This record gives sequence, C-alpha cells and structure tokens, in this order.
Amino acid sequence: MKCLTVRQPWATLIALKEKQFETRSWKTAYRGELAIHAGMGIDKSACRQELIQSALARHGYSADNLPLGAIIATSRLADCYQVTNEDAGAGWPGGNEFAFGDYSQGRYAWKLEEVTALAHPIPAKGRLSFWEHPVLEGEQ
Repeated sequence: MKCLTVRQPWATLIALKEKQFETRSWKTAYRGELAIHAGMGIDKSACRQELIQSALARHGYSADNLPLGAIIATSRLADCYQVTNEDAGAGWPGGNEFAFGDYSQGRYAWKLEEVTALAHPIPAKGRLSFWEHPVLEGEQ
C-alpha cells in the first residue's frame, strides 16, 4: 500500500478525523488508497497550541502518548488543491482545519477521505515522499 509519513501531532489528528487536509509543498497527481504513517518526530510546541491540544485531549491523547514509527490509519487521497492568494487571505478552508495545516499561497492541500484508524498500529520505518508497505491480511 502507498504510504505517507506525517509528523506528529498531525498524523494522529488525521487518524482521529480531526484533520481532513494534509498540506505539503508539492503537488501530486496520485489519487487512491493512502496509509498514514506517524513519523518518529513530535512537534511539541504544536501540541501545546490550544486547538491542537484540545482536539487531541478529546480522544485521550497528549504529546506524551502519541504513536510513533507506525502506520496508524488508512485513507483515500481524493484530491490535491493548490492554495491561491485568495484562499490564503480568506483563511481557507476555515475553522480548526486552517489551524492544523500550512495554507500559505503556493502550497498544496491534499484532501483525505474515508479515513480509518487502525486498531493495531503497524510498526514501520518512514520515508520521504510516497513509499510502499506490503499490507498483510489481518493487519487492518
């Protein structure tokens, strides 16, 4: 399965369906199944931001118990939008979503749908860009 490594706390926010867009500096033409891998790094200052801290706490998470180095969810990458100057100025996509990503002009917002958190995270070493992991029967 195609995988994407996402730094914490954003990987968990995706798995919890609190975050629907992953923002990146690069666009992708890929559409389809995408596993979300929680990298080994945690942005602890982001975890202290009120909106992120509250979203994690609603589900029993904090910077101290986020999963690391594991595939934690599956999703479908539905679309990729380039953030325009108008979008950036208007605070698109709004609400908590805007606070959970970097919507600067010229960046890309990847729309994730059908997100399903895995009951048992799959330990894996992450990589840059997309990478492949064989999903074995019973791992989901």
